[in-house]
Amino acid sequence: MNISELLSPINSFLRCETPQSWIDEAIKAENLPILLVDHANCELKAAQTAMLLLRRYAVDKESGDALLAWLKPFEDFVYRKVGDGNFKDHVNLSKKLISKSNFAHGDELINKMVMLIKEELHHFQQVWDIMQSRGIEYSNLTASRYARGMMKGVRTHEPAKLTDTLICGAFIEARSCERFAKLAPFLDAELETFYISLLRSEARHFQDYLSLADKISLQGIEQRVEWFKQKEAELILSDDSEFRFHSGVLVA
Repeated sequence: MNISELLSPINSFLRCETPQSWIDEAIKAENLPILLVDHANCELKAAQTAMLLLRRYAVDKESGDALLAWLKPFEDFVYRKVGDGNFKDHVNLSKKLISKSNFAHGDELINKMVMLIKEELHHFQQVWDIMQSRGIEYSNLTASRYARGMMKGVRTHEPAKLTDTLICGAFIEARSCERFAKLAPFLDAELETFYISLLRSEARHFQDYLSLADKISLQGIEQRVEWFKQKEAELILSDDSEFRFHSGVLVA
């Protein structure tokens, strides 16, 4: 994998790099449990976001119910402490999804989001396996302000709402990819290898979200991308009170 080539469109898309002060905080031994738990949370939330997009815009009710059932074991484990944390039998969707006839981009949204969900759930399992091997429990963490801050800018009318949501997804995936690459050289060999292995899929998720936004929008997305680019940089560079995977600059 040519990492610099893979990261080039990511770095061009983002307005700023992750500050060194965040990296310094992330690599502290005492913050490793928070880093891994929040990383696992982010993988599950990414799968949930893709599922919600499919249920809201692209599939019929029966297909939507199948999506809910697909994620239920993961959500039961994280939110209700049900299950043993072995999800290897739940990585794949059990049925073919049926696209709504009134949504022109339904098939493409289904194909890309199903692949994304599958990969995010697999990554969730990988993070959980690493946590188990290191004796790190799955504790409850408050969510960072990052995704919430991005979604505040989403417009409320369609198709602008879907377009903006997809653009937000592109930024979240791009930032995740950038941070995996930034962190990897400072981590132990197992985590470095793991985080490097995530780069290709995260970079593709970013491109998938952006290309879908461009196709669905009734006009060019350049202005909206620039608006969210500024907002995203503000969230990354501003002070934050809690360390999280997508947090800003930590202050005492």
